[in-house]
Amino acid sequence: MKRLLWLAFGVFVVAAPLLGQEPQLPGPIGGHSNSVACEAFSPDGKTLASGSADKTIKLWDVATGKNTATLEGHAAEVTSVAFSPDGKTLASGSADKTIKLWDVATGKNTATLEGHAAEVTSVALSPDGKALASGSEDKTIKLWDVATGKNTDTLEGHAEEVTSVAFSPDGKTLASGSADKTVKLWDVATGKNTVTLEAHAHAVISVVFSPDGKILASLSMLNEIKTWDVGTGKGTTLLIANSPCALPLIVFSPDGKRLASGGRWLPMITLWDVATGRKTGTLKLKENLLGDEGVLSMAFTPDGKTLVSSGDRGEINLWDVATGKNIATIKRDTRAVGY
Repeated sequence: MKRLLWLAFGVFVVAAPLLGQEPQLPGPIGGHSNSVACEAFSPDGKTLASGSADKTIKLWDVATGKNTATLEGHAAEVTSVAFSPDGKTLASGSADKTIKLWDVATGKNTATLEGHAAEVTSVALSPDGKALASGSEDKTIKLWDVATGKNTDTLEGHAEEVTSVAFSPDGKTLASGSADKTVKLWDVATGKNTVTLEAHAHAVISVVFSPDGKILASLSMLNEIKTWDVGTGKGTTLLIANSPCALPLIVFSPDGKRLASGGRWLPMITLWDVATGRKTGTLKLKENLLGDEGVLSMAFTPDGKTLVSSGDRGEINLWDVATGKNIATIKRDTRAVGY
């Protein structure tokens, strides 16, 4: 399970609205040559970053659909990507045990952060862009100073690999999910574990704060979603999907009113109303020779009107949230040999 857990992480967007253009995405040439594991939109919504098992990160112009840059340097799968609040820096985590920082304008690797003893599963940048958190299969979370690249703290307490990390909107709290079935909240200033949330019966795959920071959502390996009141630590089982799936994931919409859930081999992405826990829509996925491929990562556009998803095919799909229609697809690079 450890080898595959990184594929489940959603990418979360807190940003300004997109411009009015509908994305026009390219055909068969220009995409990744292997499965896409993670995606993130820049704060202004103009750029999409995608990380892949082909060891690269690609930057896409959302308005034109053009691949503007391919970032190379990781020695293994790229497992997580995150933009800085000003959109000038991109952070990436990898199975090669490192985190890399990239200058978005030039595509240059500006720093490589080393210190984890195993695969980096998740990266998150603080709301002020000064700190970076990374979770790893080595069971630790590391905090880094973005300006200097120095490791400022190492948070220990999980009994198994850390699968997901997320900063609260005010930057004071860090949440972490783990294969040890727990969710932990940490005081960023002191590095102390302030709360441990225990309610899941299986490995926690993903954690994410609502945009207002009042709710934390967590998702377990059995596709069970729980929401937690950050102030009181009280949890509620919001929903459980009808069918358990491999590598489930969730993402909040930018307004915090909606959750999208999916996973590998599930035939659809499901949209949920957070307040009521009711299903509000489904996005039907394509099928391959092995059946419905499902998704490995998802992200809402900053205006919440579009959802981007990717899976084993190496394709990136854009969905109109209101209608459930697939409005565009970036196809896998068919020139590559092997998969």
